[in-house]
Amino acid sequence: MATRPGISSKIVNRLGADHQSLFFAVKAEFDTSDIYLWTGTDDLTLDSQTYLGAGSLLQISNIVESKDLKSEGVTLVLSGMDATVLNLALSENYQNRAITITMGYLMGGSNEVAGTLTLFAGRMTNISISDTPEGAQIVIDAENRLLDMERPSNFRYTKESQAFLHSGDTGFNRVQSLQDKEIVWGRTTSGGGGSTGGGNSGGRNRHEVRR
Repeated sequence: MATRPGISSKIVNRLGADHQSLFFAVKAEFDTSDIYLWTGTDDLTLDSQTYLGAGSLLQISNIVESKDLKSEGVTLVLSGMDATVLNLALSENYQNRAITITMGYLMGGSNEVAGTLTLFAGRMTNISISDTPEGAQIVIDAENRLLDMERPSNFRYTKESQAFLHSGDTGFNRVQSLQDKEIVWGRTTSGGGGSTGGGNSGGRNRHEVRR
């Protein structure tokens, strides 16, 4: 992992330390508000945001990386969460909303962040809720944003699509008329008589472009 592109020097130093204090943090972005949770106790400040300590109540499935350009999903389980989290899961539109999982290190014996690394960035696809003796259990399935590369685009190289994306742009107005346009290049004109050879005074080959 020390050779992973974009990894900070703070993480590299922590990976080489004898003792580690590792944590994971989850940011789930709903329409009305965002949820910030981490796998420790008390509150944690990360990128000017306060993450609520969920401890062992927050479970994250294995995050798989490979050299192939493909999507790998992840599952998060939140057990015994408070009413705020439960209400968002019940009432909010969650599909395709962003979710980010961060791995980080703490300074020994404190909640001070020593360095972080983004492990997963994707979108929520499904949320299921079940009752347990400890309270509501929320299971969130998420897909990697690389999956967008497999989705067909609804936009075309037409003036309608361009006007939707950039109102007033006329760059694609003549694309449709080009589809059936015949352009003939290098055809010798007919008629006119006379030889095309014979020095400078003779007629030159003339070509036309049919528009």
